[in-house]
Amino acid sequence: MPEAAMIFKTLATLLFIDVSTSRVTRAIKAQYSLLLDRVGGIFGHITRFQGDVYLLLEIVMSDLRALELAYESFCAENLSLDMTRGKPSSSQLDLSDEMLNLPGKGKFKDADGVDCRNYGGVEGLSAMRGIFAEVMDVAAADVLVGGNSSLQLMYDTICRHLLFASPGASSPWGVGKVKFLCPVPGYDRHFSICEIFGIEMIPVPMNGEGPQMEVVERLVAEDAAIKGIWCVPKYSNPSGVTYTDDVVRALAIMKCAAPDFRIFWDNAYAVHMLDGAPASLLSIKSACEAAGNSERWIQFSSTSKITLAGGGVSALAASQANLKFLLKSINMQTIGPDKVNQLRHIQFFGDYSGVLAHMKKHAEILKPKFQIVDCVLNRELAGSELACWSKPEGGYFISLDTKPGMARAVVKLASDAGVKLTPAGATFPYGKDPQDSNIRIAPSMPVAKDLEKATEVLACCIKLAAARVRE
Repeated sequence: MPEAAMIFKTLATLLFIDVSTSRVTRAIKAQYSLLLDRVGGIFGHITRFQGDVYLLLEIVMSDLRALELAYESFCAENLSLDMTRGKPSSSQLDLSDEMLNLPGKGKFKDADGVDCRNYGGVEGLSAMRGIFAEVMDVAAADVLVGGNSSLQLMYDTICRHLLFASPGASSPWGVGKVKFLCPVPGYDRHFSICEIFGIEMIPVPMNGEGPQMEVVERLVAEDAAIKGIWCVPKYSNPSGVTYTDDVVRALAIMKCAAPDFRIFWDNAYAVHMLDGAPASLLSIKSACEAAGNSERWIQFSSTSKITLAGGGVSALAASQANLKFLLKSINMQTIGPDKVNQLRHIQFFGDYSGVLAHMKKHAEILKPKFQIVDCVLNRELAGSELACWSKPEGGYFISLDTKPGMARAVVKLASDAGVKLTPAGATFPYGKDPQDSNIRIAPSMPVAKDLEKATEVLACCIKLAAARVRE
């Protein structure tokens, strides 16, 4: 029985691990059909149960070899799938197609009689300010409406603080060293703004309630060079966390060595729920005013992921003193924003209730996509301890953490298999994740079948990267 002895020896030396996925099963069946025939010939009584034989081979065969076969099978499909950014899908953009016919010929005046075709109105149309006021939980008088990009407003606001002395300051930030606190994992474009201006970034860990406040409080109390903190307070990018009331109050009341410390409150996902009503978030304005720090906050929002990403409207909200400071230079920069686009949005929504109704349509498209990712990850990785991931109730992202030291390898493997992910490290300042573990998943853009395939590839790459480390 030399052949039987060889097979027994082979099976006995293979590593034990559960790699039972449909992809691995197909690869094993193709690669080991000859071995299966041999096993069937020697152990005829089990050939009637081929499924059990396949499962036996799947369990006892080499973990690494099985995963390599599965990965090679994905690569052979010549995939080209993109999950790098949180872009609205075509079906989401289609929800706002009606806007392309607005405001319509001859309908160029708003309810206040403003001719939106002309110069002026730097603060924005009153109805648009009113809609954003409800989105951001502030007064309409606190709102300044901009162009299509809230990121541009953030960039310009940083720049203005670097160049000019803001309320509470005797000099501009730019005369000395400037540092910013950056909750991590966080939004890479926030970090890019800091980096281009030479602002030193200090990572602060996030938890399930928001940034770890004991770390934030200690840092801002001891260093006057720390001038601000980036915050995505609702459905945070990428973790999906919504800040608790205690965290919001702590940010508002904490003692800061810098008198001109600012909270950059990027409320990008204020109404981006996946189900039901938007999550509750304590007003940063109210919290700061109650704490006696009414100038500390500056809030940002936009309709970029509500209507048309390339044709939305942005807004900034701040205290009256901060608005006066900002408008002084804004009035030198522009004679007025795109009021025709603002009017288009006013006509499309009507009011804030129109925004919420519209966002429920987005949720109907997005929720199934988040469910697909979670379902595939659970099917492929649950119980493996190879990765953990967030289950957000809103926003645009899922945050996944591999075992330390694996994220870059996983992203590279996925890229080589035709699935583009956000670069590993992007969710940390300077692109340096000290644990090399965080991967941001953006489910919004791909259609369902492509999203499922992309997530299967990701799961396979996580398993393969882990198996190669073990080898």
